[in-house]
Amino acid sequence: MIKKILFATVIALTVCACGHNRQGLSFNPKDGREAELTLPDGRVVHYTAYEKLYYVRNVEDSACQYMNIYVPEGATKQSPIFLRTYVGGYMSAKARLPQAGDATGRALLEGYVVAIPGSRGRNSVQGGTYNGRAPKGLLDLKAAVRYLHLFDKEMPGDANRIVIDGTSAGGAMAALVGATGNALVYEPMLEAMGAAKAKDDVYAAVCFCPITDLEHADMAYEWLYNGTVSRQQASPELSAVSNELKDQFPNYINSLNLKDWDGNPVTADNYMDLLKRELIRSAQRAKDAGADISDTLGFRFSEENAGGRPPLNGGISNVLPAMSTPRTQQGEYVIDMDMKRYLNYVVSTQPLKTAPAFDTKGVLGQPASGENEEFGDEKGGSVNFTVFSAYKNGSELPKEVVDNVYLMNPMNFIGVVENPNDKKGERKVAAVAPHWYIRHGARDRDTGFPIPLNLALKLHNAGCDVNFLFAWNRPHSGDYALDELFTWIKSIM
Repeated sequence: MIKKILFATVIALTVCACGHNRQGLSFNPKDGREAELTLPDGRVVHYTAYEKLYYVRNVEDSACQYMNIYVPEGATKQSPIFLRTYVGGYMSAKARLPQAGDATGRALLEGYVVAIPGSRGRNSVQGGTYNGRAPKGLLDLKAAVRYLHLFDKEMPGDANRIVIDGTSAGGAMAALVGATGNALVYEPMLEAMGAAKAKDDVYAAVCFCPITDLEHADMAYEWLYNGTVSRQQASPELSAVSNELKDQFPNYINSLNLKDWDGNPVTADNYMDLLKRELIRSAQRAKDAGADISDTLGFRFSEENAGGRPPLNGGISNVLPAMSTPRTQQGEYVIDMDMKRYLNYVVSTQPLKTAPAFDTKGVLGQPASGENEEFGDEKGGSVNFTVFSAYKNGSELPKEVVDNVYLMNPMNFIGVVENPNDKKGERKVAAVAPHWYIRHGARDRDTGFPIPLNLALKLHNAGCDVNFLFAWNRPHSGDYALDELFTWIKSIM
């Protein structure tokens, strides 16, 4: 009996020294290196780094398809995992070190395990083949989540409490990972990659200015900005395109069957009022936090102070660009706004994109956009991905493009049953993350305001916990107001 016990102990120690190998993927808890990170305020975080962890067996791009994991001192099996994607412009992203100035450094300080996966993108090329076109980047991130679930027992951090964070196209990827957990439609592709047979759902998604819902983003953009001076001064040809796209948006809004935060139906007739309320809420929140808001931006204030209402907590920038003719604001409350005036202010801070804003290829002789490349082919070609732009070019969308556009839109999975005609009779809904933090700058013109708002409302209507805000005076950016973000993360844990 003693010999058996000693033999079992030796075997156990050997397995521990060699790490864990499961489904052809591996993690060795002894492979970590000790390091530290000095934060902007001088505090130092000590952590253990596990790097170059390949999350698929069939690696096509060894420079991207791996993940780095950083475990701060004191982390336990119950610590949340903060997964930060650095995708931008739908391009490839490398697995980075934690950064002192963004949310990864703050997450380490909070005691969270930080995971930073690399992923392929529209510019990924191996042997002359573009192997990162849609939906490959998303598949890589889902595979990284599966890796965390696969080795959940072997590494610190709780894979059932993953918070994914991304900005811009990375915000869209965070939304996609958050909305498509365990969705059956991706399974054959993940299996072909050699991803782990594990869950890929997450607990929360942090989406800064998500560039998403791409097949409807052009119409939302023109509906919002069509009446600005910038569009009114455009060429007749561009104005005509803008008008056509603008006119398509009402039908889309009505088709979503959204309800506002109070349960009232959202329609094309009241949508602008909804947007105004959200922007007024943003301005009021900033004013309560001490921001100086000039009424030249289009806001109207109460005529006299009316005390009695508790201030809203901020964490919001209180610096506004200087106005040439500042006026004295009155009163404590923002009571109305001139939407046209405000949108012209937004456009004055950064020129509008062309029309269409996203599916540009061939329309009015314009070159391809990054999004056209995202849906392009393995030879490096770019394609139209909306019916509108394809029609303008005298063509139709190939089925493969239509399928990929579907796979890259989180709106298609929130509260929706997939595979209703499955041969086994299964009717499954994607495991949508229960908690969402969505921010879009109140002067961010990279996509129209309706895009993040629609995402937030659809999630809210599906029963998710949604913390949404047009962040006052913010341009296109992410990982700001970290006190506010991590207070929210603590609240959901």
